[in-house]
Amino acid sequence: QVRLVESGGGLVQPGGSLRLSCAASGFTFRNYAMSWYRQAPGKERELVATISSATRNTNYADSVKGRFTISRDNAKNTVYLQMNSLKPEDTAVYYCNVKLTILYDYWGQGTQVTVSS
Repeated sequence: QVRLVESGGGLVQPGGSLRLSCAASGFTFRNYAMSWYRQAPGKERELVATISSATRNTNYADSVKGRFTISRDNAKNTVYLQMNSLKPEDTAVYYCNVKLTILYDYWGQGTQVTVSS
């Protein structure tokens, strides 16, 4: 079955960096776009970044442009989110997502990122 496992979250000071990883299994990873979402306490889940399959085109939320970079390694079935210049407002649970079809939408368990001094 489809499985997405995030890792790399933690506590970091403002201005610091973290790299999140999402290991995928159960589907042909290289054929699908992958996304990172986040959800802060009391807020709705929001799309952070997406990377396409073949062309590896990327898209970002305005709030993270220039600070976050999404990438993928198809040989390792892994998608990454490099987060630099972190701000307290980046504090959230970060989720990996893949949409295999309109009906089949899969999520990881999430990894907590806390930006605080």
